Amino acid sequence: MNRIAGRVFGGLGSGVGRGLDGTLRGIDRAGSVLAMVMLAAVAGAWMAEENGLAREAASAPRKGVEPGVIEAAVGETMVAGYLGVPYTHASNVRIVNPAEMTHFTIENVEWEGKPFKSPIYYGVRVARWGASNRTGVMVDFTHSKTISKPDQEVEFKGVINGAPAPAKAKIGAMFKHLEFSHGHNMLTLNGLFRLANLTPRLSAYVGAGGGVALPHTEVQMRGEAKRSYEYQYTGPVAQALVGLEFKLAETRVFFEYKFTFADYVAPLTRMDGTWLFMDLWREIGMWWRGEKPPGGELDTRLASHQVIGGVGYRFGR
Repeated sequence: MNRIAGRVFGGLGSGVGRGLDGTLRGIDRAGSVLAMVMLAAVAGAWMAEENGLAREAASAPRKGVEPGVIEAAVGETMVAGYLGVPYTHASNVRIVNPAEMTHFTIENVEWEGKPFKSPIYYGVRVARWGASNRTGVMVDFTHSKTISKPDQEVEFKGVINGAPAPAKAKIGAMFKHLEFSHGHNMLTLNGLFRLANLTPRLSAYVGAGGGVALPHTEVQMRGEAKRSYEYQYTGPVAQALVGLEFKLAETRVFFEYKFTFADYVAPLTRMDGTWLFMDLWREIGMWWRGEKPPGGELDTRLASHQVIGGVGYRFGR
């Protein structure tokens, strides 16, 4: 477990230090700063609300509420699901395998999300709002996809099996598979803050948080007999979001924009996996025994914009 914890904090440190090329560098830095600022604001708001504003709201009648309008319950919990459309920026992909004298970088790999092709883009979440209904926490699981384009011609730098990599080649000519297509999966813990109501039934909210990337890796180079095809822990994730929530009696309808940044270090095990927890248990076992992945490691960073819409059911007092 020390290695897993080290990769979480090490990935965050390396992500800040290295940066991305071109316009993506500015976007990612802005997104990281935004996430940290929003998370700090949410934490401060939570303490203020729970120590003072919540008692005031509970003891005094609420102003500006129209007769017959049903407000959010005090201390409510919401369980929700959502669909959406992602866009992931192009990124550099590096594969390092000292055992086979392989160390190369593919520059500006473009990713497709294919959100409506099975397995589709989806997410589930559980949110708990405090006594004031202004601040809360949320566990959020997102199943997205990142699939490389076989026909994209890209630049290679480095060596493959001890020989110089081609200066340029199509991804499909070098790889049978280069994707995280059964999930660019992200599990995050987020702080939430409701802004002022736009109408008695409509409110805006913001949030930020962090967590872990648990993708289903599918990578196989041409000439390799086996592919890496399993769920894995690959590093940390940061997330920032802003949304609109429409309140009904027991239902919440929401629309949201999310920005996510994931720092991947994927072990290329050249194994076929089964289920998420079984694959993660095997990964922990390999670390415990000191085994190195036979295919080396794949390193990339995925910055994604996502627009989602969902429905939730709330439970409250």
